[in-house]
Amino acid sequence: MTAQLPPIAEWHDVTPGSFAGEIVPRGAPAVLRGLVRDWPAVAESRGSGDAARAYLAGLDRGGPVEAFIAPAQAHGRYFYADDMRGFNFERRKGTIAEILRFLGTIEGRDGAPSVYVGSAPIPEQMPDFAAANRLALLAGKPAIPRLWFGNESVVSPHFDLSDNIACVVAGRRRFTLFPPDQLANLYVGPLDHTMAGQPASMVDLAAPDFDRYPRFREALAAASAAELEPGDALYIPAMWWHQVEALAPFNALVNYWWDDAPPDAGSPFEAMIHGIFAIADLPPERRRIWRRMFDHYVFREEGDPAAHLAPEHRGILAPSSPPLRARIRQFLIRSLSRL
Repeated sequence: MTAQLPPIAEWHDVTPGSFAGEIVPRGAPAVLRGLVRDWPAVAESRGSGDAARAYLAGLDRGGPVEAFIAPAQAHGRYFYADDMRGFNFERRKGTIAEILRFLGTIEGRDGAPSVYVGSAPIPEQMPDFAAANRLALLAGKPAIPRLWFGNESVVSPHFDLSDNIACVVAGRRRFTLFPPDQLANLYVGPLDHTMAGQPASMVDLAAPDFDRYPRFREALAAASAAELEPGDALYIPAMWWHQVEALAPFNALVNYWWDDAPPDAGSPFEAMIHGIFAIADLPPERRRIWRRMFDHYVFREEGDPAAHLAPEHRGILAPSSPPLRARIRQFLIRSLSRL
């Protein structure tokens, strides 16, 4: 299915200047070919899965991480159980080195499970890796490198709240991306019962059930895809839906999330959940009124909603600052505590 999709735009020899000045302003994904080809991790991993695993295991400091283990019949697709109450995989704790050794013992074995480790914070788990493999593109950004590794796997379409650069260290990855405006066509699963934090599409891209999910055809018409080799990277803007497939017997990726919003500004996703709680079940006419209120005060469709007020009278509509955000946070805490 994804092989028929148009390719994601590609860039070569990307510099911090071209990334910030040309790529990010597009607001669209971009393949950054060869971005980390000079990393020692990439050079060590080009030979074989054994070499890649040995390099990573040698840098592990022994802290615990969590692995997802799915049986062979899941075909590497991490998803819900048939009854939607649980999932088709189990969680196991171990060190990075232990899980890498386990992957080596099952490589090539018939009926082997799929193994997936995600979002391990590299500065905590592998500080020497972080020192040797740096991404100059994000110098000065509050971006923590995180390690993802395992054998063949499929992670269903989901979004991230932050901008993301994903760098392939070993193996191959195929990314399928959908713009944020395809939300209604992706048939998203539960918001509060998820596999790894973010809600995901219920559609199996390998075999879409168009009778059950007819609008998914529209999502596919807007989708694009790319396959990445070691040393390549992909820029994924915040809120773009993406499926990630690990294609080789061993795969490793390092990603960086960062957000230019203040770290104490709260979560837009949690704000949306509160909106569902407070607004979604109101009568239609009142929902329309509140949509108008949000457009005016939150999305500021008509500009600054407090432009007619003197600065000292703007209250929580004043320009954002740490004291103001603390004031709003306390207001919300008091309000929720009364429910």
